[in-house]
Amino acid sequence: MNQHAQDDGPAHADQLRAQVERTREELGRTVEALAAKADVKEQAREKAAELKEQATEKAAELKEQATELKEQAAEKAADLTGRLREKAAHAADLVKEKTPDPVLDKADRTAALVRDTAAHAGQLAAEKTPDRLRAKGASVAGAARANRTPLLVGAAALVLVAFLLRGRKHG
Repeated sequence: MNQHAQDDGPAHADQLRAQVERTREELGRTVEALAAKADVKEQAREKAAELKEQATEKAAELKEQATELKEQAAEKAADLTGRLREKAAHAADLVKEKTPDPVLDKADRTAALVRDTAAHAGQLAAEKTPDRLRAKGASVAGAARANRTPLLVGAAALVLVAFLLRGRKHG
């Protein structure tokens, strides 16, 4: 029996050593897992990365939806514009159809008369205006064209002031 114990001794010791080594490895993995759970900074980083990825995915999804909605709105606007044009053309045709011919003829004659009168008034003004005054007028017109924006801003400001002053008188 004593000899049997000696025969088993080295083999048994090797088994014990192997078992101790396995236990150490398991214990090391367990300690690493516990350390990872206890590492709040790393958990926060992982959670932040996860949330960032989710946000990126959601942003891409929303961008795609917005693009689709924009395209749908453009299509609807184009459709509505086309329908409005058709209705306006139809309304114009109806007005022409319903308007008696004598009224249309009179409107055409009146428009022609207004054009002729305006042209004649322009010719008279050109003939009667002194050359110096015409040159000055052309100069002022050129300056107005060159400074259109400041001129419009000034005119808008003048209208606004007049409107405010008129409101005070009535208020």
